[in-house]
Amino acid sequence: MKEYTFTSESVSEGHPDKVCDLISDSIVDLFLSKDPESRVAAETMVTTNKVVISGEVNGPDVFKETSLEELVRNTIKKIGYEQEGFNWKTVSIENNLHQQSEDIAIGVNKKNEKEQGAGDQGIMFGYACNETKELMPAPIYYSHLILESLAKSRHKGDNKLLLPDSKSQISLDYKNGKPYRASAIVVSTQHDPSLKQEDVKEIVRPYVIDSLPKGWMCEEENFFVNPTGRFVIGGPVGDSGLTGRKIIVDTYGGAAPHGGGAFSGKDPSKVDRSGAYAARYLAKNIVAAKLAEKCTIQLSYAIGIAKPISIYIDTHGNSKIKGNEISDKISEIMDLSPYGIKNKLSLNRPIYSQTAAYGHFGRKPGNNGEFSWEKTDLVESLKNIF
Repeated sequence: MKEYTFTSESVSEGHPDKVCDLISDSIVDLFLSKDPESRVAAETMVTTNKVVISGEVNGPDVFKETSLEELVRNTIKKIGYEQEGFNWKTVSIENNLHQQSEDIAIGVNKKNEKEQGAGDQGIMFGYACNETKELMPAPIYYSHLILESLAKSRHKGDNKLLLPDSKSQISLDYKNGKPYRASAIVVSTQHDPSLKQEDVKEIVRPYVIDSLPKGWMCEEENFFVNPTGRFVIGGPVGDSGLTGRKIIVDTYGGAAPHGGGAFSGKDPSKVDRSGAYAARYLAKNIVAAKLAEKCTIQLSYAIGIAKPISIYIDTHGNSKIKGNEISDKISEIMDLSPYGIKNKLSLNRPIYSQTAAYGHFGRKPGNNGEFSWEKTDLVESLKNIF
């Protein structure tokens, strides 16, 4: 289709599911900061006045220096929850972390590190397109941007009457396959009870306009802020949360396939995470090299096996080369074993808390290795091969 409307949503760091993702990734970071070879699969559940941690770990006793309770409370405080029913000072915390299964560990642990097997079977997808300078689908990119700008303003103290839990949704109109305006925008944000719906709308409006390209704002009748008229009860008080329940928000907003595995709470031996990062890295570099306008990559793995079982690349017919031509030569570009991905992207570092909200992709690579999979340092190699 040349003309169509596509919609994506985002949720803020204060959304109950994202509270869980951030706590789980903070646990991963703590382990990796003490031992880069730690294995972590941490799950978090939150509800009114309650945080439950479960999962499997294999690594040093990191909680000697920093207690799990301290870690959880500091994470909730950073988000900004100090309200009746969910307060970083008083919330009850239950810890059910235990040792990783030996049956899983035996498939990953190898005498030769380069032969390290995948931590599980599964399929992972990566995607890139030229709709934004970050090579992301525009609907999810701008949905994230709105909420991130609201959160930054809240943390600075500019909007003290807006509270942590919020959601956004953007419907973009496309012409000739390219986005050119918003047809509808929805923002729901938790707020102080003193605010009326009209007040919240006027607070939110400039952040939406400033997040979008000039002239993209939708008609007023299609700009919805807190459509129910009130959003005071929010966060884990209003709804329970669970790690890994926002996988489409984490990736491409529905514009590309998802393998099904969540990212947060997992160390990079889990290919659900590292394989998806590698696939995004390759897809982004293929588009950045102008070999395709869009690129979808699928990788598949078997537990305990180092090399991918299969590699699929689709350049969507808008490319100088066919996807199967790239697939045949991809091993010349990057080692896609867990060991190869980990080393190429330097994933055994405490870099994951920053990924928990506002998307794992389309972010700016940091000075300490954050979002290394967003670099475009393979462009010249790809151009030389193709």
